[in-house]
Amino acid sequence: QVQLIESGGGLVQAGGSLRLSCAASGRTSSNYAMGWFRQAPGKEREFVAACSWSGGRSYLAESVKGRFTISRDSAKNTVYLRMNSLKPEDTAVYYCAAERDTYYSGTYYVSEDQYEYWGQGTQVTVSS
Repeated sequence: QVQLIESGGGLVQAGGSLRLSCAASGRTSSNYAMGWFRQAPGKEREFVAACSWSGGRSYLAESVKGRFTISRDSAKNTVYLRMNSLKPEDTAVYYCAAERDTYYSGTYYVSEDQYEYWGQGTQVTVSS
């Protein structure tokens, strides 16, 4: 089992920045692809960002490209989501997810159905 704990959420004004962290513990190893998703009130959960087990490959949703960055520190078993130029429409609960890349293929996953492990989420609220 892998446990994921998100942190770093909060209230920020439009145009501001936040950095979310997702710390993994338990049966961790180096070959986990990681992702961030978010769910706004009354909406379905949506993909935000993903990276490969090494961090060498990443992918961002169109809605956050140029504003958000995903990165990871493998030594700390932690993945980050740096969010700049935040907008009120970024308000949501942000979830971290992990899926083992068994063969170290360097892939990343953009569908929530592809992830086995999930964190509890952290609230991000952007005021206008």
